[in-house]
Amino acid sequence: MGLGSLFKRKKKEKQEDAVVDSHIDINTQDCDACEKCTIACPNNVLIIVDGKSAVRDPQVCKSCKVCMAICPSDCITVN
Repeated sequence: MGLGSLFKRKKKEKQEDAVVDSHIDINTQDCDACEKCTIACPNNVLIIVDGKSAVRDPQVCKSCKVCMAICPSDCITVN
């Protein structure tokens, strides 16, 4: 038993960083995998998986909405 065990310590609450997650919705039924969104994304967030667009890492997204603007099928929504 050490000296530190004699004193009660208040546990510090973990404060998680306030990371604003960008929410990206992709309507995969309308996506024809033209790759325009993956090429246009300045942060390299989108990839093509199994012939459809998919989100690689939503935390990297800066919500610039370039993917929404360039999608010919209007199947991407960034909130």
